[in-house]
This record gives sequence, structure tokens and C-alpha cells, in this order.
Amino acid sequence: MKIFSILLVAALAATTVQAAPKKLLVVTTTTGYRHTSIPNLEKVLAQLGKDSGDFTVDLVQQPPGKPANLQPGASDEQKAAFTAAEDKWEAALKAELQKLSPVSLKNYDGVVFASTTGDLPIPDPQGLLDWIKAGHAFIGIHAASDTFHRWPGYIDMLGGEFKHHGPQVGVECLNEDPQHPANAALGKSWMISQEEIYQFQNYDATKLHDLLILDKHPENNSPGHFPVSWCKTYGAGRVFYTSLGHREDIIDADPNLKDRKNAPEISKTYQAHVLGGIEWALGLKK
Repeated sequence: MKIFSILLVAALAATTVQAAPKKLLVVTTTTGYRHTSIPNLEKVLAQLGKDSGDFTVDLVQQPPGKPANLQPGASDEQKAAFTAAEDKWEAALKAELQKLSPVSLKNYDGVVFASTTGDLPIPDPQGLLDWIKAGHAFIGIHAASDTFHRWPGYIDMLGGEFKHHGPQVGVECLNEDPQHPANAALGKSWMISQEEIYQFQNYDATKLHDLLILDKHPENNSPGHFPVSWCKTYGAGRVFYTSLGHREDIIDADPNLKDRKNAPEISKTYQAHVLGGIEWALGLKK
């Protein structure tokens, strides 16, 4: 009887041991337009991981010291100084992006591109895709679709490519899958007071799973199918993308944010949307 009791206690203890949190690499570097809301994304993603206990966050950040554009009529001396500063900054950017090398990625369960833009000098592009296909997570937020326009493999993995956007507007996002973790807190539809809404190219609804859509064009209200957020599998990996996340006040629930147009409750719903998408991509929720 004593041996049975010891075994029972050991079995119960084993069932209460929590799995170690997953490891996410959050990339916020840019070579194109840089969103002012990136610091808010960095802060909120780290907080979501901490509060949920589901994941930890390591950052791949923009190196300091990027030179401003060279002014017309610059002297030869100024041009030489600019070129030297630019070369130094690009070397620092490449060094920071070494965290996306195949060797480094072995330490992570997922990668987040949080409003990245442009053609990032990552060390092994195909290696990144192969890593995702092997069963890892990729999460794209907002301008992740405005990244690597000249890399068809990346666009195919993500499921769509940014084409353009109009003025910021209020929209009603329709919930296409209330059972999905990214949408569970949203209800049948989700009203957003103001946000930048992307239009896409190289998007095929038959090759992915829509999560949020608009049934009216955000600029002229013409009827149609306009994707906002989706998920898909990529080999054995999982991909989650949301085009939302331009404004600081949709990302961050701080009520004291300047020029707030979205109520903090909208920000909290956005955070639940992103957290659920991350949890699904990491395989923590079905």
C-alpha cells in the first residue's frame, strides 16, 4: 500500500509539471518604411508571453546610427562620410540578423516578423523557409506582408503580399472562424474605430484559412472579399498573419497614449487576437 501511495503521488506530481515556455524570435528590423508603433509591438509581445507563460521573447532589433538621407548638393567629403556611415550601419544590421541563421534558429520554436519592411539581408533565406516547413511557427504582423517583395518563396509562405492602403478608417471585421484561438474573443464581428487597412496581391483564399475579412471595400464600400487576417500550414509548420497593427492605440492598451482613437478595450481584443494566433502557430492550441 505504501509503495502504491508513493507511485500515485509521483504520478500526480508529474501531471502538474508545466511544459517549458516556447521560444520566439521577434524581428523588428526594417530597410523600408519604419512604423512608429514598433516599440509598442515589442513591448506588448513580450508582455503577452510573460502573462500567458506560453513563450519567451528574444528581439532582433534595428541597429542605432542609421544615416539620414544625403542631401542634394552634398560635397565629396560629405558623400564619402555618408557612404562610410551607411556601410557601417548595414554591417551592423547583417550582424543582428545572424540570429536568423539556421544554427541560431535551432534555439527557437517560432519567428515573428513584426512590421518588418523591405529586403532584409538575412543570412540564409531558403534556410528560414526550410526551418518553418520542418514544423516551426511563423507569425507575421502588419507590414510583414510589405517585406521581401522580390522573394516569391517568402510571399508564398506568408500567403499574400501588401499592395497598397488608403486613409485610415473605421471597419467592421467579420469573424470567419469563431473557434480559432485567434478569434475566440472577437464575437461574430469586431468593430475597430480607426486603423490602416491593407489591400493585397498574390493572395488566394483557396490556399489558406481566412480568420478576419471585410465584406466591403474600406475606401468606397463596394462589396467584395477583403482579407484582414489568416492562417495556413506550410509543410509541417504553421503560419499566422494579421494585417492589423499599424496604430499604437490598437496595439497598446495604455489609456494615456497620445491621440488615442481606439478604446483600450479594442487594444485588449487585438492582443487576444495576436496571442491566440501565436498559440495556434506554436501548436499550443488547436
